[in-house]
Amino acid sequence: MSQLKTDSSQQAIALFQIERDRWQPLVDERLERYAQYDDGCPAKLRDAIRHSLLAPAKRLRPILTLLSAEMCGGDPLEALPVACAVEMIHTYSLIHDDLPSMDDDDLRRGLPSCHAQFGEATAILAGDALLAQAFEVVARDVQPASLAVTCCREMAVAAGASQLVGGQEDDLASEGREDLTAEDLAKIHDRKTGAMIRVSLRLGARIAGANEEQLKNLDIFGEKIGLTFQIVDDLLDYCGEQAKMGKSVGKDSKSSKLTYVKIHGLDPSREIASDLIQKSIGALEGFGSDAAPLVGLAHFILNRTN
Repeated sequence: MSQLKTDSSQQAIALFQIERDRWQPLVDERLERYAQYDDGCPAKLRDAIRHSLLAPAKRLRPILTLLSAEMCGGDPLEALPVACAVEMIHTYSLIHDDLPSMDDDDLRRGLPSCHAQFGEATAILAGDALLAQAFEVVARDVQPASLAVTCCREMAVAAGASQLVGGQEDDLASEGREDLTAEDLAKIHDRKTGAMIRVSLRLGARIAGANEEQLKNLDIFGEKIGLTFQIVDDLLDYCGEQAKMGKSVGKDSKSSKLTYVKIHGLDPSREIASDLIQKSIGALEGFGSDAAPLVGLAHFILNRTN
């Protein structure tokens, strides 16, 4: 990479980090508000939900929602409910992903995973509660009602059997198989990781009243950065640091789990990720300078260390 490209990438990342620092505290504050439960919620369940939802996190998906809303000419504050709903679904998926019957991981976001801290049964219920609450928040706090219905439908599709959950099932079924291809792997992660990234962008755009052409370009952007995110995850699992990652590293590379590094190797995986990011940025050309924060986020995903 030339020095000019390196400098440009660093400047783009710096711009995104300014936007991240602007919005992350507001997301955390709203999540804290949503995580106040009445007396009907058992104390152990409440503590388990709060342990996972309010743990230190990048808040990448809700920030995607807010930046998308702003880029499409909307008020990001009006998108806060859907941004938090996306984070609730994401957190539920992490809780369940860490379970002994799934990836069996005892560390998440630098803390004990939910089942390690509160037991497997309570962890399952905490994930169930967060999934339900995501739809409650959108149905109650997004206006008009027709827009809330649209957002709930998009969230349900992204989190459902053909997208997030289906991708997770195929990911589990891929373990130990030697006949799967790079295309098979991309299809798994386009759903397991990419679906919630795409819907994060779409929800912000919906709140802003985006047109179909804008939604189409955001889908392309989301698809590319979603796959890049997973490739970088695989790279970090292979050579990252547990202290920075906040979760166990080396498990995938040492197990029979299918990864980009196993199929392509380290350097080719890095090249694929770089190419995907350039294509993702190309999808935002029609938004002009308003896309600068999302361009920076794309570079951030490619260069992240956790």
